[in-house]
Amino acid sequence: MRVALATLGCKVNQYDSAVIDRLVGERGWSRVDFTQQADAYVVNSCTVTDRADGDARRLARRARRTNPAARVIMTGCYAQVSPASIAELDYVDYVVGLERLEDLLRALDGELETKTSVSDLRAASGVATLGISTFPGRTRAFVKVQEGCDLFCTFCIVPVARGRSRSVGVAAVLEEMQKLAAAGFREAVLTGVHLGGYGADFEPPCDIASLLERIAERKLGLRVRVSSIDPPELSERFLDVVSDTSVFCPHFHMPFQSGSDSVLARMKRRYTSDQAAEAVARLRRRLPDACIGTDLVTGFPGETAEEFEQTVAFVREVAVSYLHVFPYSQRSSTAAAKRWQPLPDALVHDRARRLREVDKQLRRAYRERFVGRTVAVLFEHERDAASGDLKGYSEHYLPVHCQGGDDWIGRIAEVLIRSAGDKHSSGKIAVDRIDTLPDTPLTVAVGASA
Repeated sequence: MRVALATLGCKVNQYDSAVIDRLVGERGWSRVDFTQQADAYVVNSCTVTDRADGDARRLARRARRTNPAARVIMTGCYAQVSPASIAELDYVDYVVGLERLEDLLRALDGELETKTSVSDLRAASGVATLGISTFPGRTRAFVKVQEGCDLFCTFCIVPVARGRSRSVGVAAVLEEMQKLAAAGFREAVLTGVHLGGYGADFEPPCDIASLLERIAERKLGLRVRVSSIDPPELSERFLDVVSDTSVFCPHFHMPFQSGSDSVLARMKRRYTSDQAAEAVARLRRRLPDACIGTDLVTGFPGETAEEFEQTVAFVREVAVSYLHVFPYSQRSSTAAAKRWQPLPDALVHDRARRLREVDKQLRRAYRERFVGRTVAVLFEHERDAASGDLKGYSEHYLPVHCQGGDDWIGRIAEVLIRSAGDKHSSGKIAVDRIDTLPDTPLTVAVGASA
């Protein structure tokens, strides 16, 4: 059987798709591109906005047009949140919610007895992981260490889709990381919906710092990148762990969402702009060159011109390294959608445009700090399409291009940065030998969730 799979959304969805891919391979079925003729199509959907729901429906319709006789299956967060409405679509054959892998396989085979199979994840107590060690076409692997969220920000549907916060045991995380290292991966991404909630469901409770301590203690030969962490979770213990050892990469992603205290309050975030700025300052005191990125939602309902300018001033003042800018897009059934009317689209997108201009300036300024310095770059499988150069990311999350042979693909090299451009830095490999030492550190990234 030929199976096609399309993935929308976050790194957690990418991990879930890798699980599906593995199960398909174990049954001897073949994976084909989503644009090709297949016997079954799977859309692993996102539902963070109404627009994401529409993207999933468009993919399902495309699959039906490509092969009208094929089975079309909707899974992922959209399937979990809106199974009844999806089941009414005549171009979708099955709706399978999250963590229903056996039913998904039955749907692929055309043997699922009902059109819809969804369970209540708010009552779930564990996380479905399968020790994935293959991620075709990727230099980075993913390890799911946490699922769900208990925060219920007013703009977010994820706690409804993914269920309550629950964590993977430390032993299982370490075992999966060892398998990835044995498979030759140079970088892994620890994924979760709310990584800062890791361990709160254990008895006794622990936190993400505890997991990172255990990773360092085991001496797995892995270099660890901590990426997604909210300001209140930047504890002194966390800072001790990530700054007192060379195991951890100096790259952190803190999703502020806004720099206006009144907007943060309407979003039901758990901090003020001053607390967020203090978190950045405490991190920079430990790691002055750390790359610090953030997510910003602009045009949140009721956002005034003054509140927007507060956000612009905030990101300039704290001088983060990059911005991920998201124009507010309504998600039905969230508290924000029920309580407030959205702002005009033109205004929202104009504010997003302004923030993206700030983002370009921040990225360029951060890259220029490394000109004349040497960084460790993990080269990706694909070369730059325009120049044919190798491309990859450094430990500081700098995008770097340079010349080099195919032997460097999928490996880490020391690169001397020669210049900083608008989209990437350019450099020269600083050694003339291939990194083959068995004890050379690999890379583990703790990735942003959504």
